[in-house]
Amino acid sequence: MPGRRLLPATLAFAAPFLAAAPGAAQIRLDGAGLTLSATPTLATDYVFRGISQTRGRPAIQGTVELAHDGGLYLGAFASNVAFAGNDARQEVDVVGGYRFEALGIAWDVGGILYTYPGYNRQPGQERLEFFEAALRASRAFGPVKVLGAFHWSPEFSARSGNGFYLEGGLDVSLPFEFTASGRVAYQWIERNPRWGAPDYLWYSVGLSRPIPGGFTLSLNWYDTNLSRADCFGGQKLCAGRVVFGVSRPF
Repeated sequence: MPGRRLLPATLAFAAPFLAAAPGAAQIRLDGAGLTLSATPTLATDYVFRGISQTRGRPAIQGTVELAHDGGLYLGAFASNVAFAGNDARQEVDVVGGYRFEALGIAWDVGGILYTYPGYNRQPGQERLEFFEAALRASRAFGPVKVLGAFHWSPEFSARSGNGFYLEGGLDVSLPFEFTASGRVAYQWIERNPRWGAPDYLWYSVGLSRPIPGGFTLSLNWYDTNLSRADCFGGQKLCAGRVVFGVSRPF
């Protein structure tokens, strides 16, 4: 379907906001108060907001972040993609923002620029790149962490106007180092015909665990309330799917 972006995380609440995972390998630049972290990931699919970005194919991904002790950070996320009807083959997102704590809540205020290097837009095709402002918050209650996020784009992908995104979720620490997670979210788009699908709800449930060698394994189920007929002209990208991933911080 030429011109329609089929949406840019394998890790439901992590990318492209790049907070380092607990226990992640990091390089400290003490004189400057900076920390550098990076995490490559292999996954059986790249799913963003419940929709496959690789048409069900494997993804090689990476995140890198430079964070200051004062709360400012700058990072990037990269992945292969495979959209029907155009030649976009990679996504590179640039993120930046400020993290702080207030009222017992961890806040993250920032922005994300989604780009597609090498994409050669042909006549009749739409622009894929777009920007979102984002607000995230989390608070732990014993073994349970409650998370929320709100994103806004003044010009969503495919020049589809305002895009609003609301997400909530839980992470629960379990015995034997397992973590269970759940997410539910809704995406609103001002000009749905330009984007290619109606406003929609998506959700995920998953389980992750660190293993020897510094690796982390994850298994997630993603689904949306979009029918195949509503999914970008009848594609299978919005159907329920299982995604397995393995990552290792460096």
